[in-house]
Amino acid sequence: MLDNKIRYLQIAFNKDTQQVRKILPLIPERPNIFIEAGTPFIKEEGMNGVSAIRRLWKGQIVADLKTIDGAEGEVAMAVQSGANAVTVAGSCPTETLDLFIQACEASGVYSMIDMIGVEDPLQVMRPLKKPPDVVIIHRGRDEESTRGKVIRYKQINKIRSKYDVLIAAAGGIDLHEARSAIFNGANIVVVNLVSPVDGWEGIDVTGDVKASVLKFIETLD
Repeated sequence: MLDNKIRYLQIAFNKDTQQVRKILPLIPERPNIFIEAGTPFIKEEGMNGVSAIRRLWKGQIVADLKTIDGAEGEVAMAVQSGANAVTVAGSCPTETLDLFIQACEASGVYSMIDMIGVEDPLQVMRPLKKPPDVVIIHRGRDEESTRGKVIRYKQINKIRSKYDVLIAAAGGIDLHEARSAIFNGANIVVVNLVSPVDGWEGIDVTGDVKASVLKFIETLD
């Protein structure tokens, strides 16, 4: 069960299963480390990619589907593939969000609403029959290079003042940004695995991955 007193590190794979086989064994298994099957990874590898992660990782796995419709079926696919948590897009219809949260609860997995592209997360959450387990405040990858586009940490207190949910911060997070996320009250920090040619912030897969992960863990502590 998620604990709002614990700070979690969510490490996102966005390439392919070859990268998973190479990098995942370097990541220490800890209760506060989640492994994410990122949206690009799932589009490349399908649900077989999630199953490949499960074969190598005993801990928590997030399937970043960003569901926009057909919630019950997509949650079922993720669960069958070994995921412990699934994401839905905050921009999708309220009916989809309600079905998604209900399906996650019935399946015993965590529901996560990704607020990428959503101006006011509270407007999304107010009509819901029940809140999700996690709300993700997300600056999109394509927004990272836009001057002035930041992770909107001010939303954290607004959400927390009305809902008992965990809040994740995502979008171009390095060690400095991870400190800012924790300082501003985030429970979960989402960090991408990246290579120098990507041009995004995260954990460099060409460096000492284990040491980088431990530095992030120290920052969370």
